[in-house]
Amino acid sequence: MAAALCALPAHAFPHVVQKTETLASIAERIYGRIQYERILVHANQLDACGGTSIVPGMILEVPALGHRRISSGDTWSALAKELLGDERRAEVLAQANHAKSWQPPEDGAEIVVPYNLRYIVQKEETIPSVASKFFADNQSAWMLDRYNDVGGHTVRRGDVVLVPLTDLPLTEAGKLEASQADALVRSEAAGSARDAQRKAASELPALFAEVRAGRYLEAVVRGTRMLTSGELTRPQQADIHRSLTEAYVALDAQGLAATSCQKWRENEPQAVLDPVLVSPKILAVCTDMPVAPGASASAAASAPASASAAPPRSP
Repeated sequence: MAAALCALPAHAFPHVVQKTETLASIAERIYGRIQYERILVHANQLDACGGTSIVPGMILEVPALGHRRISSGDTWSALAKELLGDERRAEVLAQANHAKSWQPPEDGAEIVVPYNLRYIVQKEETIPSVASKFFADNQSAWMLDRYNDVGGHTVRRGDVVLVPLTDLPLTEAGKLEASQADALVRSEAAGSARDAQRKAASELPALFAEVRAGRYLEAVVRGTRMLTSGELTRPQQADIHRSLTEAYVALDAQGLAATSCQKWRENEPQAVLDPVLVSPKILAVCTDMPVAPGASASAAASAPASASAAPPRSP
């Protein structure tokens, strides 16, 4: 979990091809460099089968750098294994961050993570010929050979060569698109919350029935499970905490009842207690909850010991 919290979004984001767009225009808008068209080609295997054109509506993967926040105890080798798939790639990861692989990364520093471009060999090639497609310096071939553990051998058709790209600057338009894509990913990840909310909606009638029937232990178990099942809506949380307040009062668990009543009010600030319908025991634990005006103390005293503050909502 700590690693997940330290990881920052990036590495790649989707782009939906629009009418009149070309790979060159997409590369220029996102990277500010028309020549990065070739990166889009290889990232999406558009060079396979003699070449594939793009059409409106096609979703392209747009390479981008990843980022990671260093935690105490991190090493370049461990990070390379986690982020790049092999601890022997520590040197490349360190160099991408202007560091030495034998020196520990600085605690709290944010590092960039190279994008591992998947280059699929279309014909018999050498690592130097592959390196020349993406790098200008002569040392890159040696690095690429070690990175893929090729050992100087020829690569053949169908082989996958990972090319660690670190020079992937985004224009302002590119950064905006990347951030919008990241927000969409977070939205899609919220599907688990929707599932929990649907399940809670189906279980609320059973929770209300258990409270009305005096099955308070069963109500506590069900309500607690529902609250920990996922991110519920505020009305759902209010309904559950209202039911738990009544159940805990009936079980003489005053402290838990007071806590549930507080949570109830937090999720339903407009809630008001009616002393005619609510038992004095609930009034006693819900000391901060507003009370409906005009109700007499004698009416409150004659209220049943277990009564809801308001009828339950429809789920």
